[in-house]
Amino acid sequence: MKSLIGIDQFKKLDFRVGTIVEAEPAKDVKVPAIWLKIDFGPLGIKSSSAQLTDHYTPQDLMGRQIVGIVNIPPRQIGKYSSEVLVLGGFEEGGAVRLLNLDKPVENGARLK
Repeated sequence: MKSLIGIDQFKKLDFRVGTIVEAEPAKDVKVPAIWLKIDFGPLGIKSSSAQLTDHYTPQDLMGRQIVGIVNIPPRQIGKYSSEVLVLGGFEEGGAVRLLNLDKPVENGARLK
């Protein structure tokens, strides 16, 4: 059984909506990934390295809204500093499908 966290711990996570404004293949990383620049409105542009290459190309991701956790410490991935954890679901075999919004919202909008 997975360990459980309390609601107070969950509430500390800051889930926000952002729009991908740049996307390119990540170079010199162990696992294929796409390097993203994401506009989170009042929070600014943040970067993320996301292992999305099974279903997405950088061109597919441009202009797409995503959901990310923005209050985690940066993580060094190869030469990249990843500031945001982009959310998606893992398929059998490890491929990732991005979490989708049914309608656009403002960049930086908080999920509740």
